[in-house]
Amino acid sequence: MRVTSGFWVGGYLRRAMAEGCFTSVVKRGAEEAGAIFVILNHGNGEFSLYGQAPQSVFDDAMEFERLFTLLIEKLDEGAVLERLEREKNFDPDLWIVENEDRSGRSFLQLAKD
Repeated sequence: MRVTSGFWVGGYLRRAMAEGCFTSVVKRGAEEAGAIFVILNHGNGEFSLYGQAPQSVFDDAMEFERLFTLLIEKLDEGAVLERLEREKNFDPDLWIVENEDRSGRSFLQLAKD
């Protein structure tokens, strides 16, 4: 059984903060199964956006994993916020977490292409 979105976000916050990053929840979503989006603030005016990978990248051995995919890479904040507004219109129960790291570390497990 996969952990709840709220539990996963709590763990993500602790991991990033332990590495010295400023990380916060921008929008709290559905505790049990809300989709999770992570904004990576590079600290230089550039932002990246990660979202959960589609279920098609999972197999039976990965049923407990949370994999992410890069949706936007190093654009201005407006592009990221615009994309998130579209996502909120589709799924208002989503989570948005922002991580500020000048080294560009996302601390996410990425799906293989």
